[in-house]
Amino acid sequence: MITLGVNIAIFKEGQVLLTKREDFEVWCLPGGAVDENESIAAAARREAREETGLRVQLIRLVGVYSQPNWLNSHHALVFAAQATGGEPRPQSSEVLAMAYFGQHCLPQPILFGQRQRILDALSGAQGVVRNRTQEWPFGKVSRQELYALRDNSGLSRQEFYLKYFGISDAYQDKLEVGSLDFIEE
Repeated sequence: MITLGVNIAIFKEGQVLLTKREDFEVWCLPGGAVDENESIAAAARREAREETGLRVQLIRLVGVYSQPNWLNSHHALVFAAQATGGEPRPQSSEVLAMAYFGQHCLPQPILFGQRQRILDALSGAQGVVRNRTQEWPFGKVSRQELYALRDNSGLSRQEFYLKYFGISDAYQDKLEVGSLDFIEE
């Protein structure tokens, strides 16, 4: 099964808004799945509002990020955005904290696949396509089954994440479309 998601890089004064996920206590861009009968742009605006309390205007497509060997062959579109209203309010069921960060002071740990997305957004990238080839470490498990494995592991949420998903730099996103005219780390 192929899944499609969105991430939103919400900018303020040259910094990007990151959220700390409740499920693994790691930092990432706000985002989530595109629902049936929903446009990709509408999904991005909805996810930003749900997770951060902010209404946003999408200002550019940063890129498309594929993980074809990941559970369900996952693909995400990343948008740059600016807040146009709403009140900053983390979604209590999914977000532990949220804050703005600059390129040289990103928090740790960051959710797998997200570091390059964040750096691309901060650097001004537009329309890049990247592919990440690492394999999903758990076979065919549902999200609920993964959370049960986490909860029964005897590890904290973050320790579980780091043990199984603390992906090293050996798994770089391969740039398949786009220019390297922007800054890459």
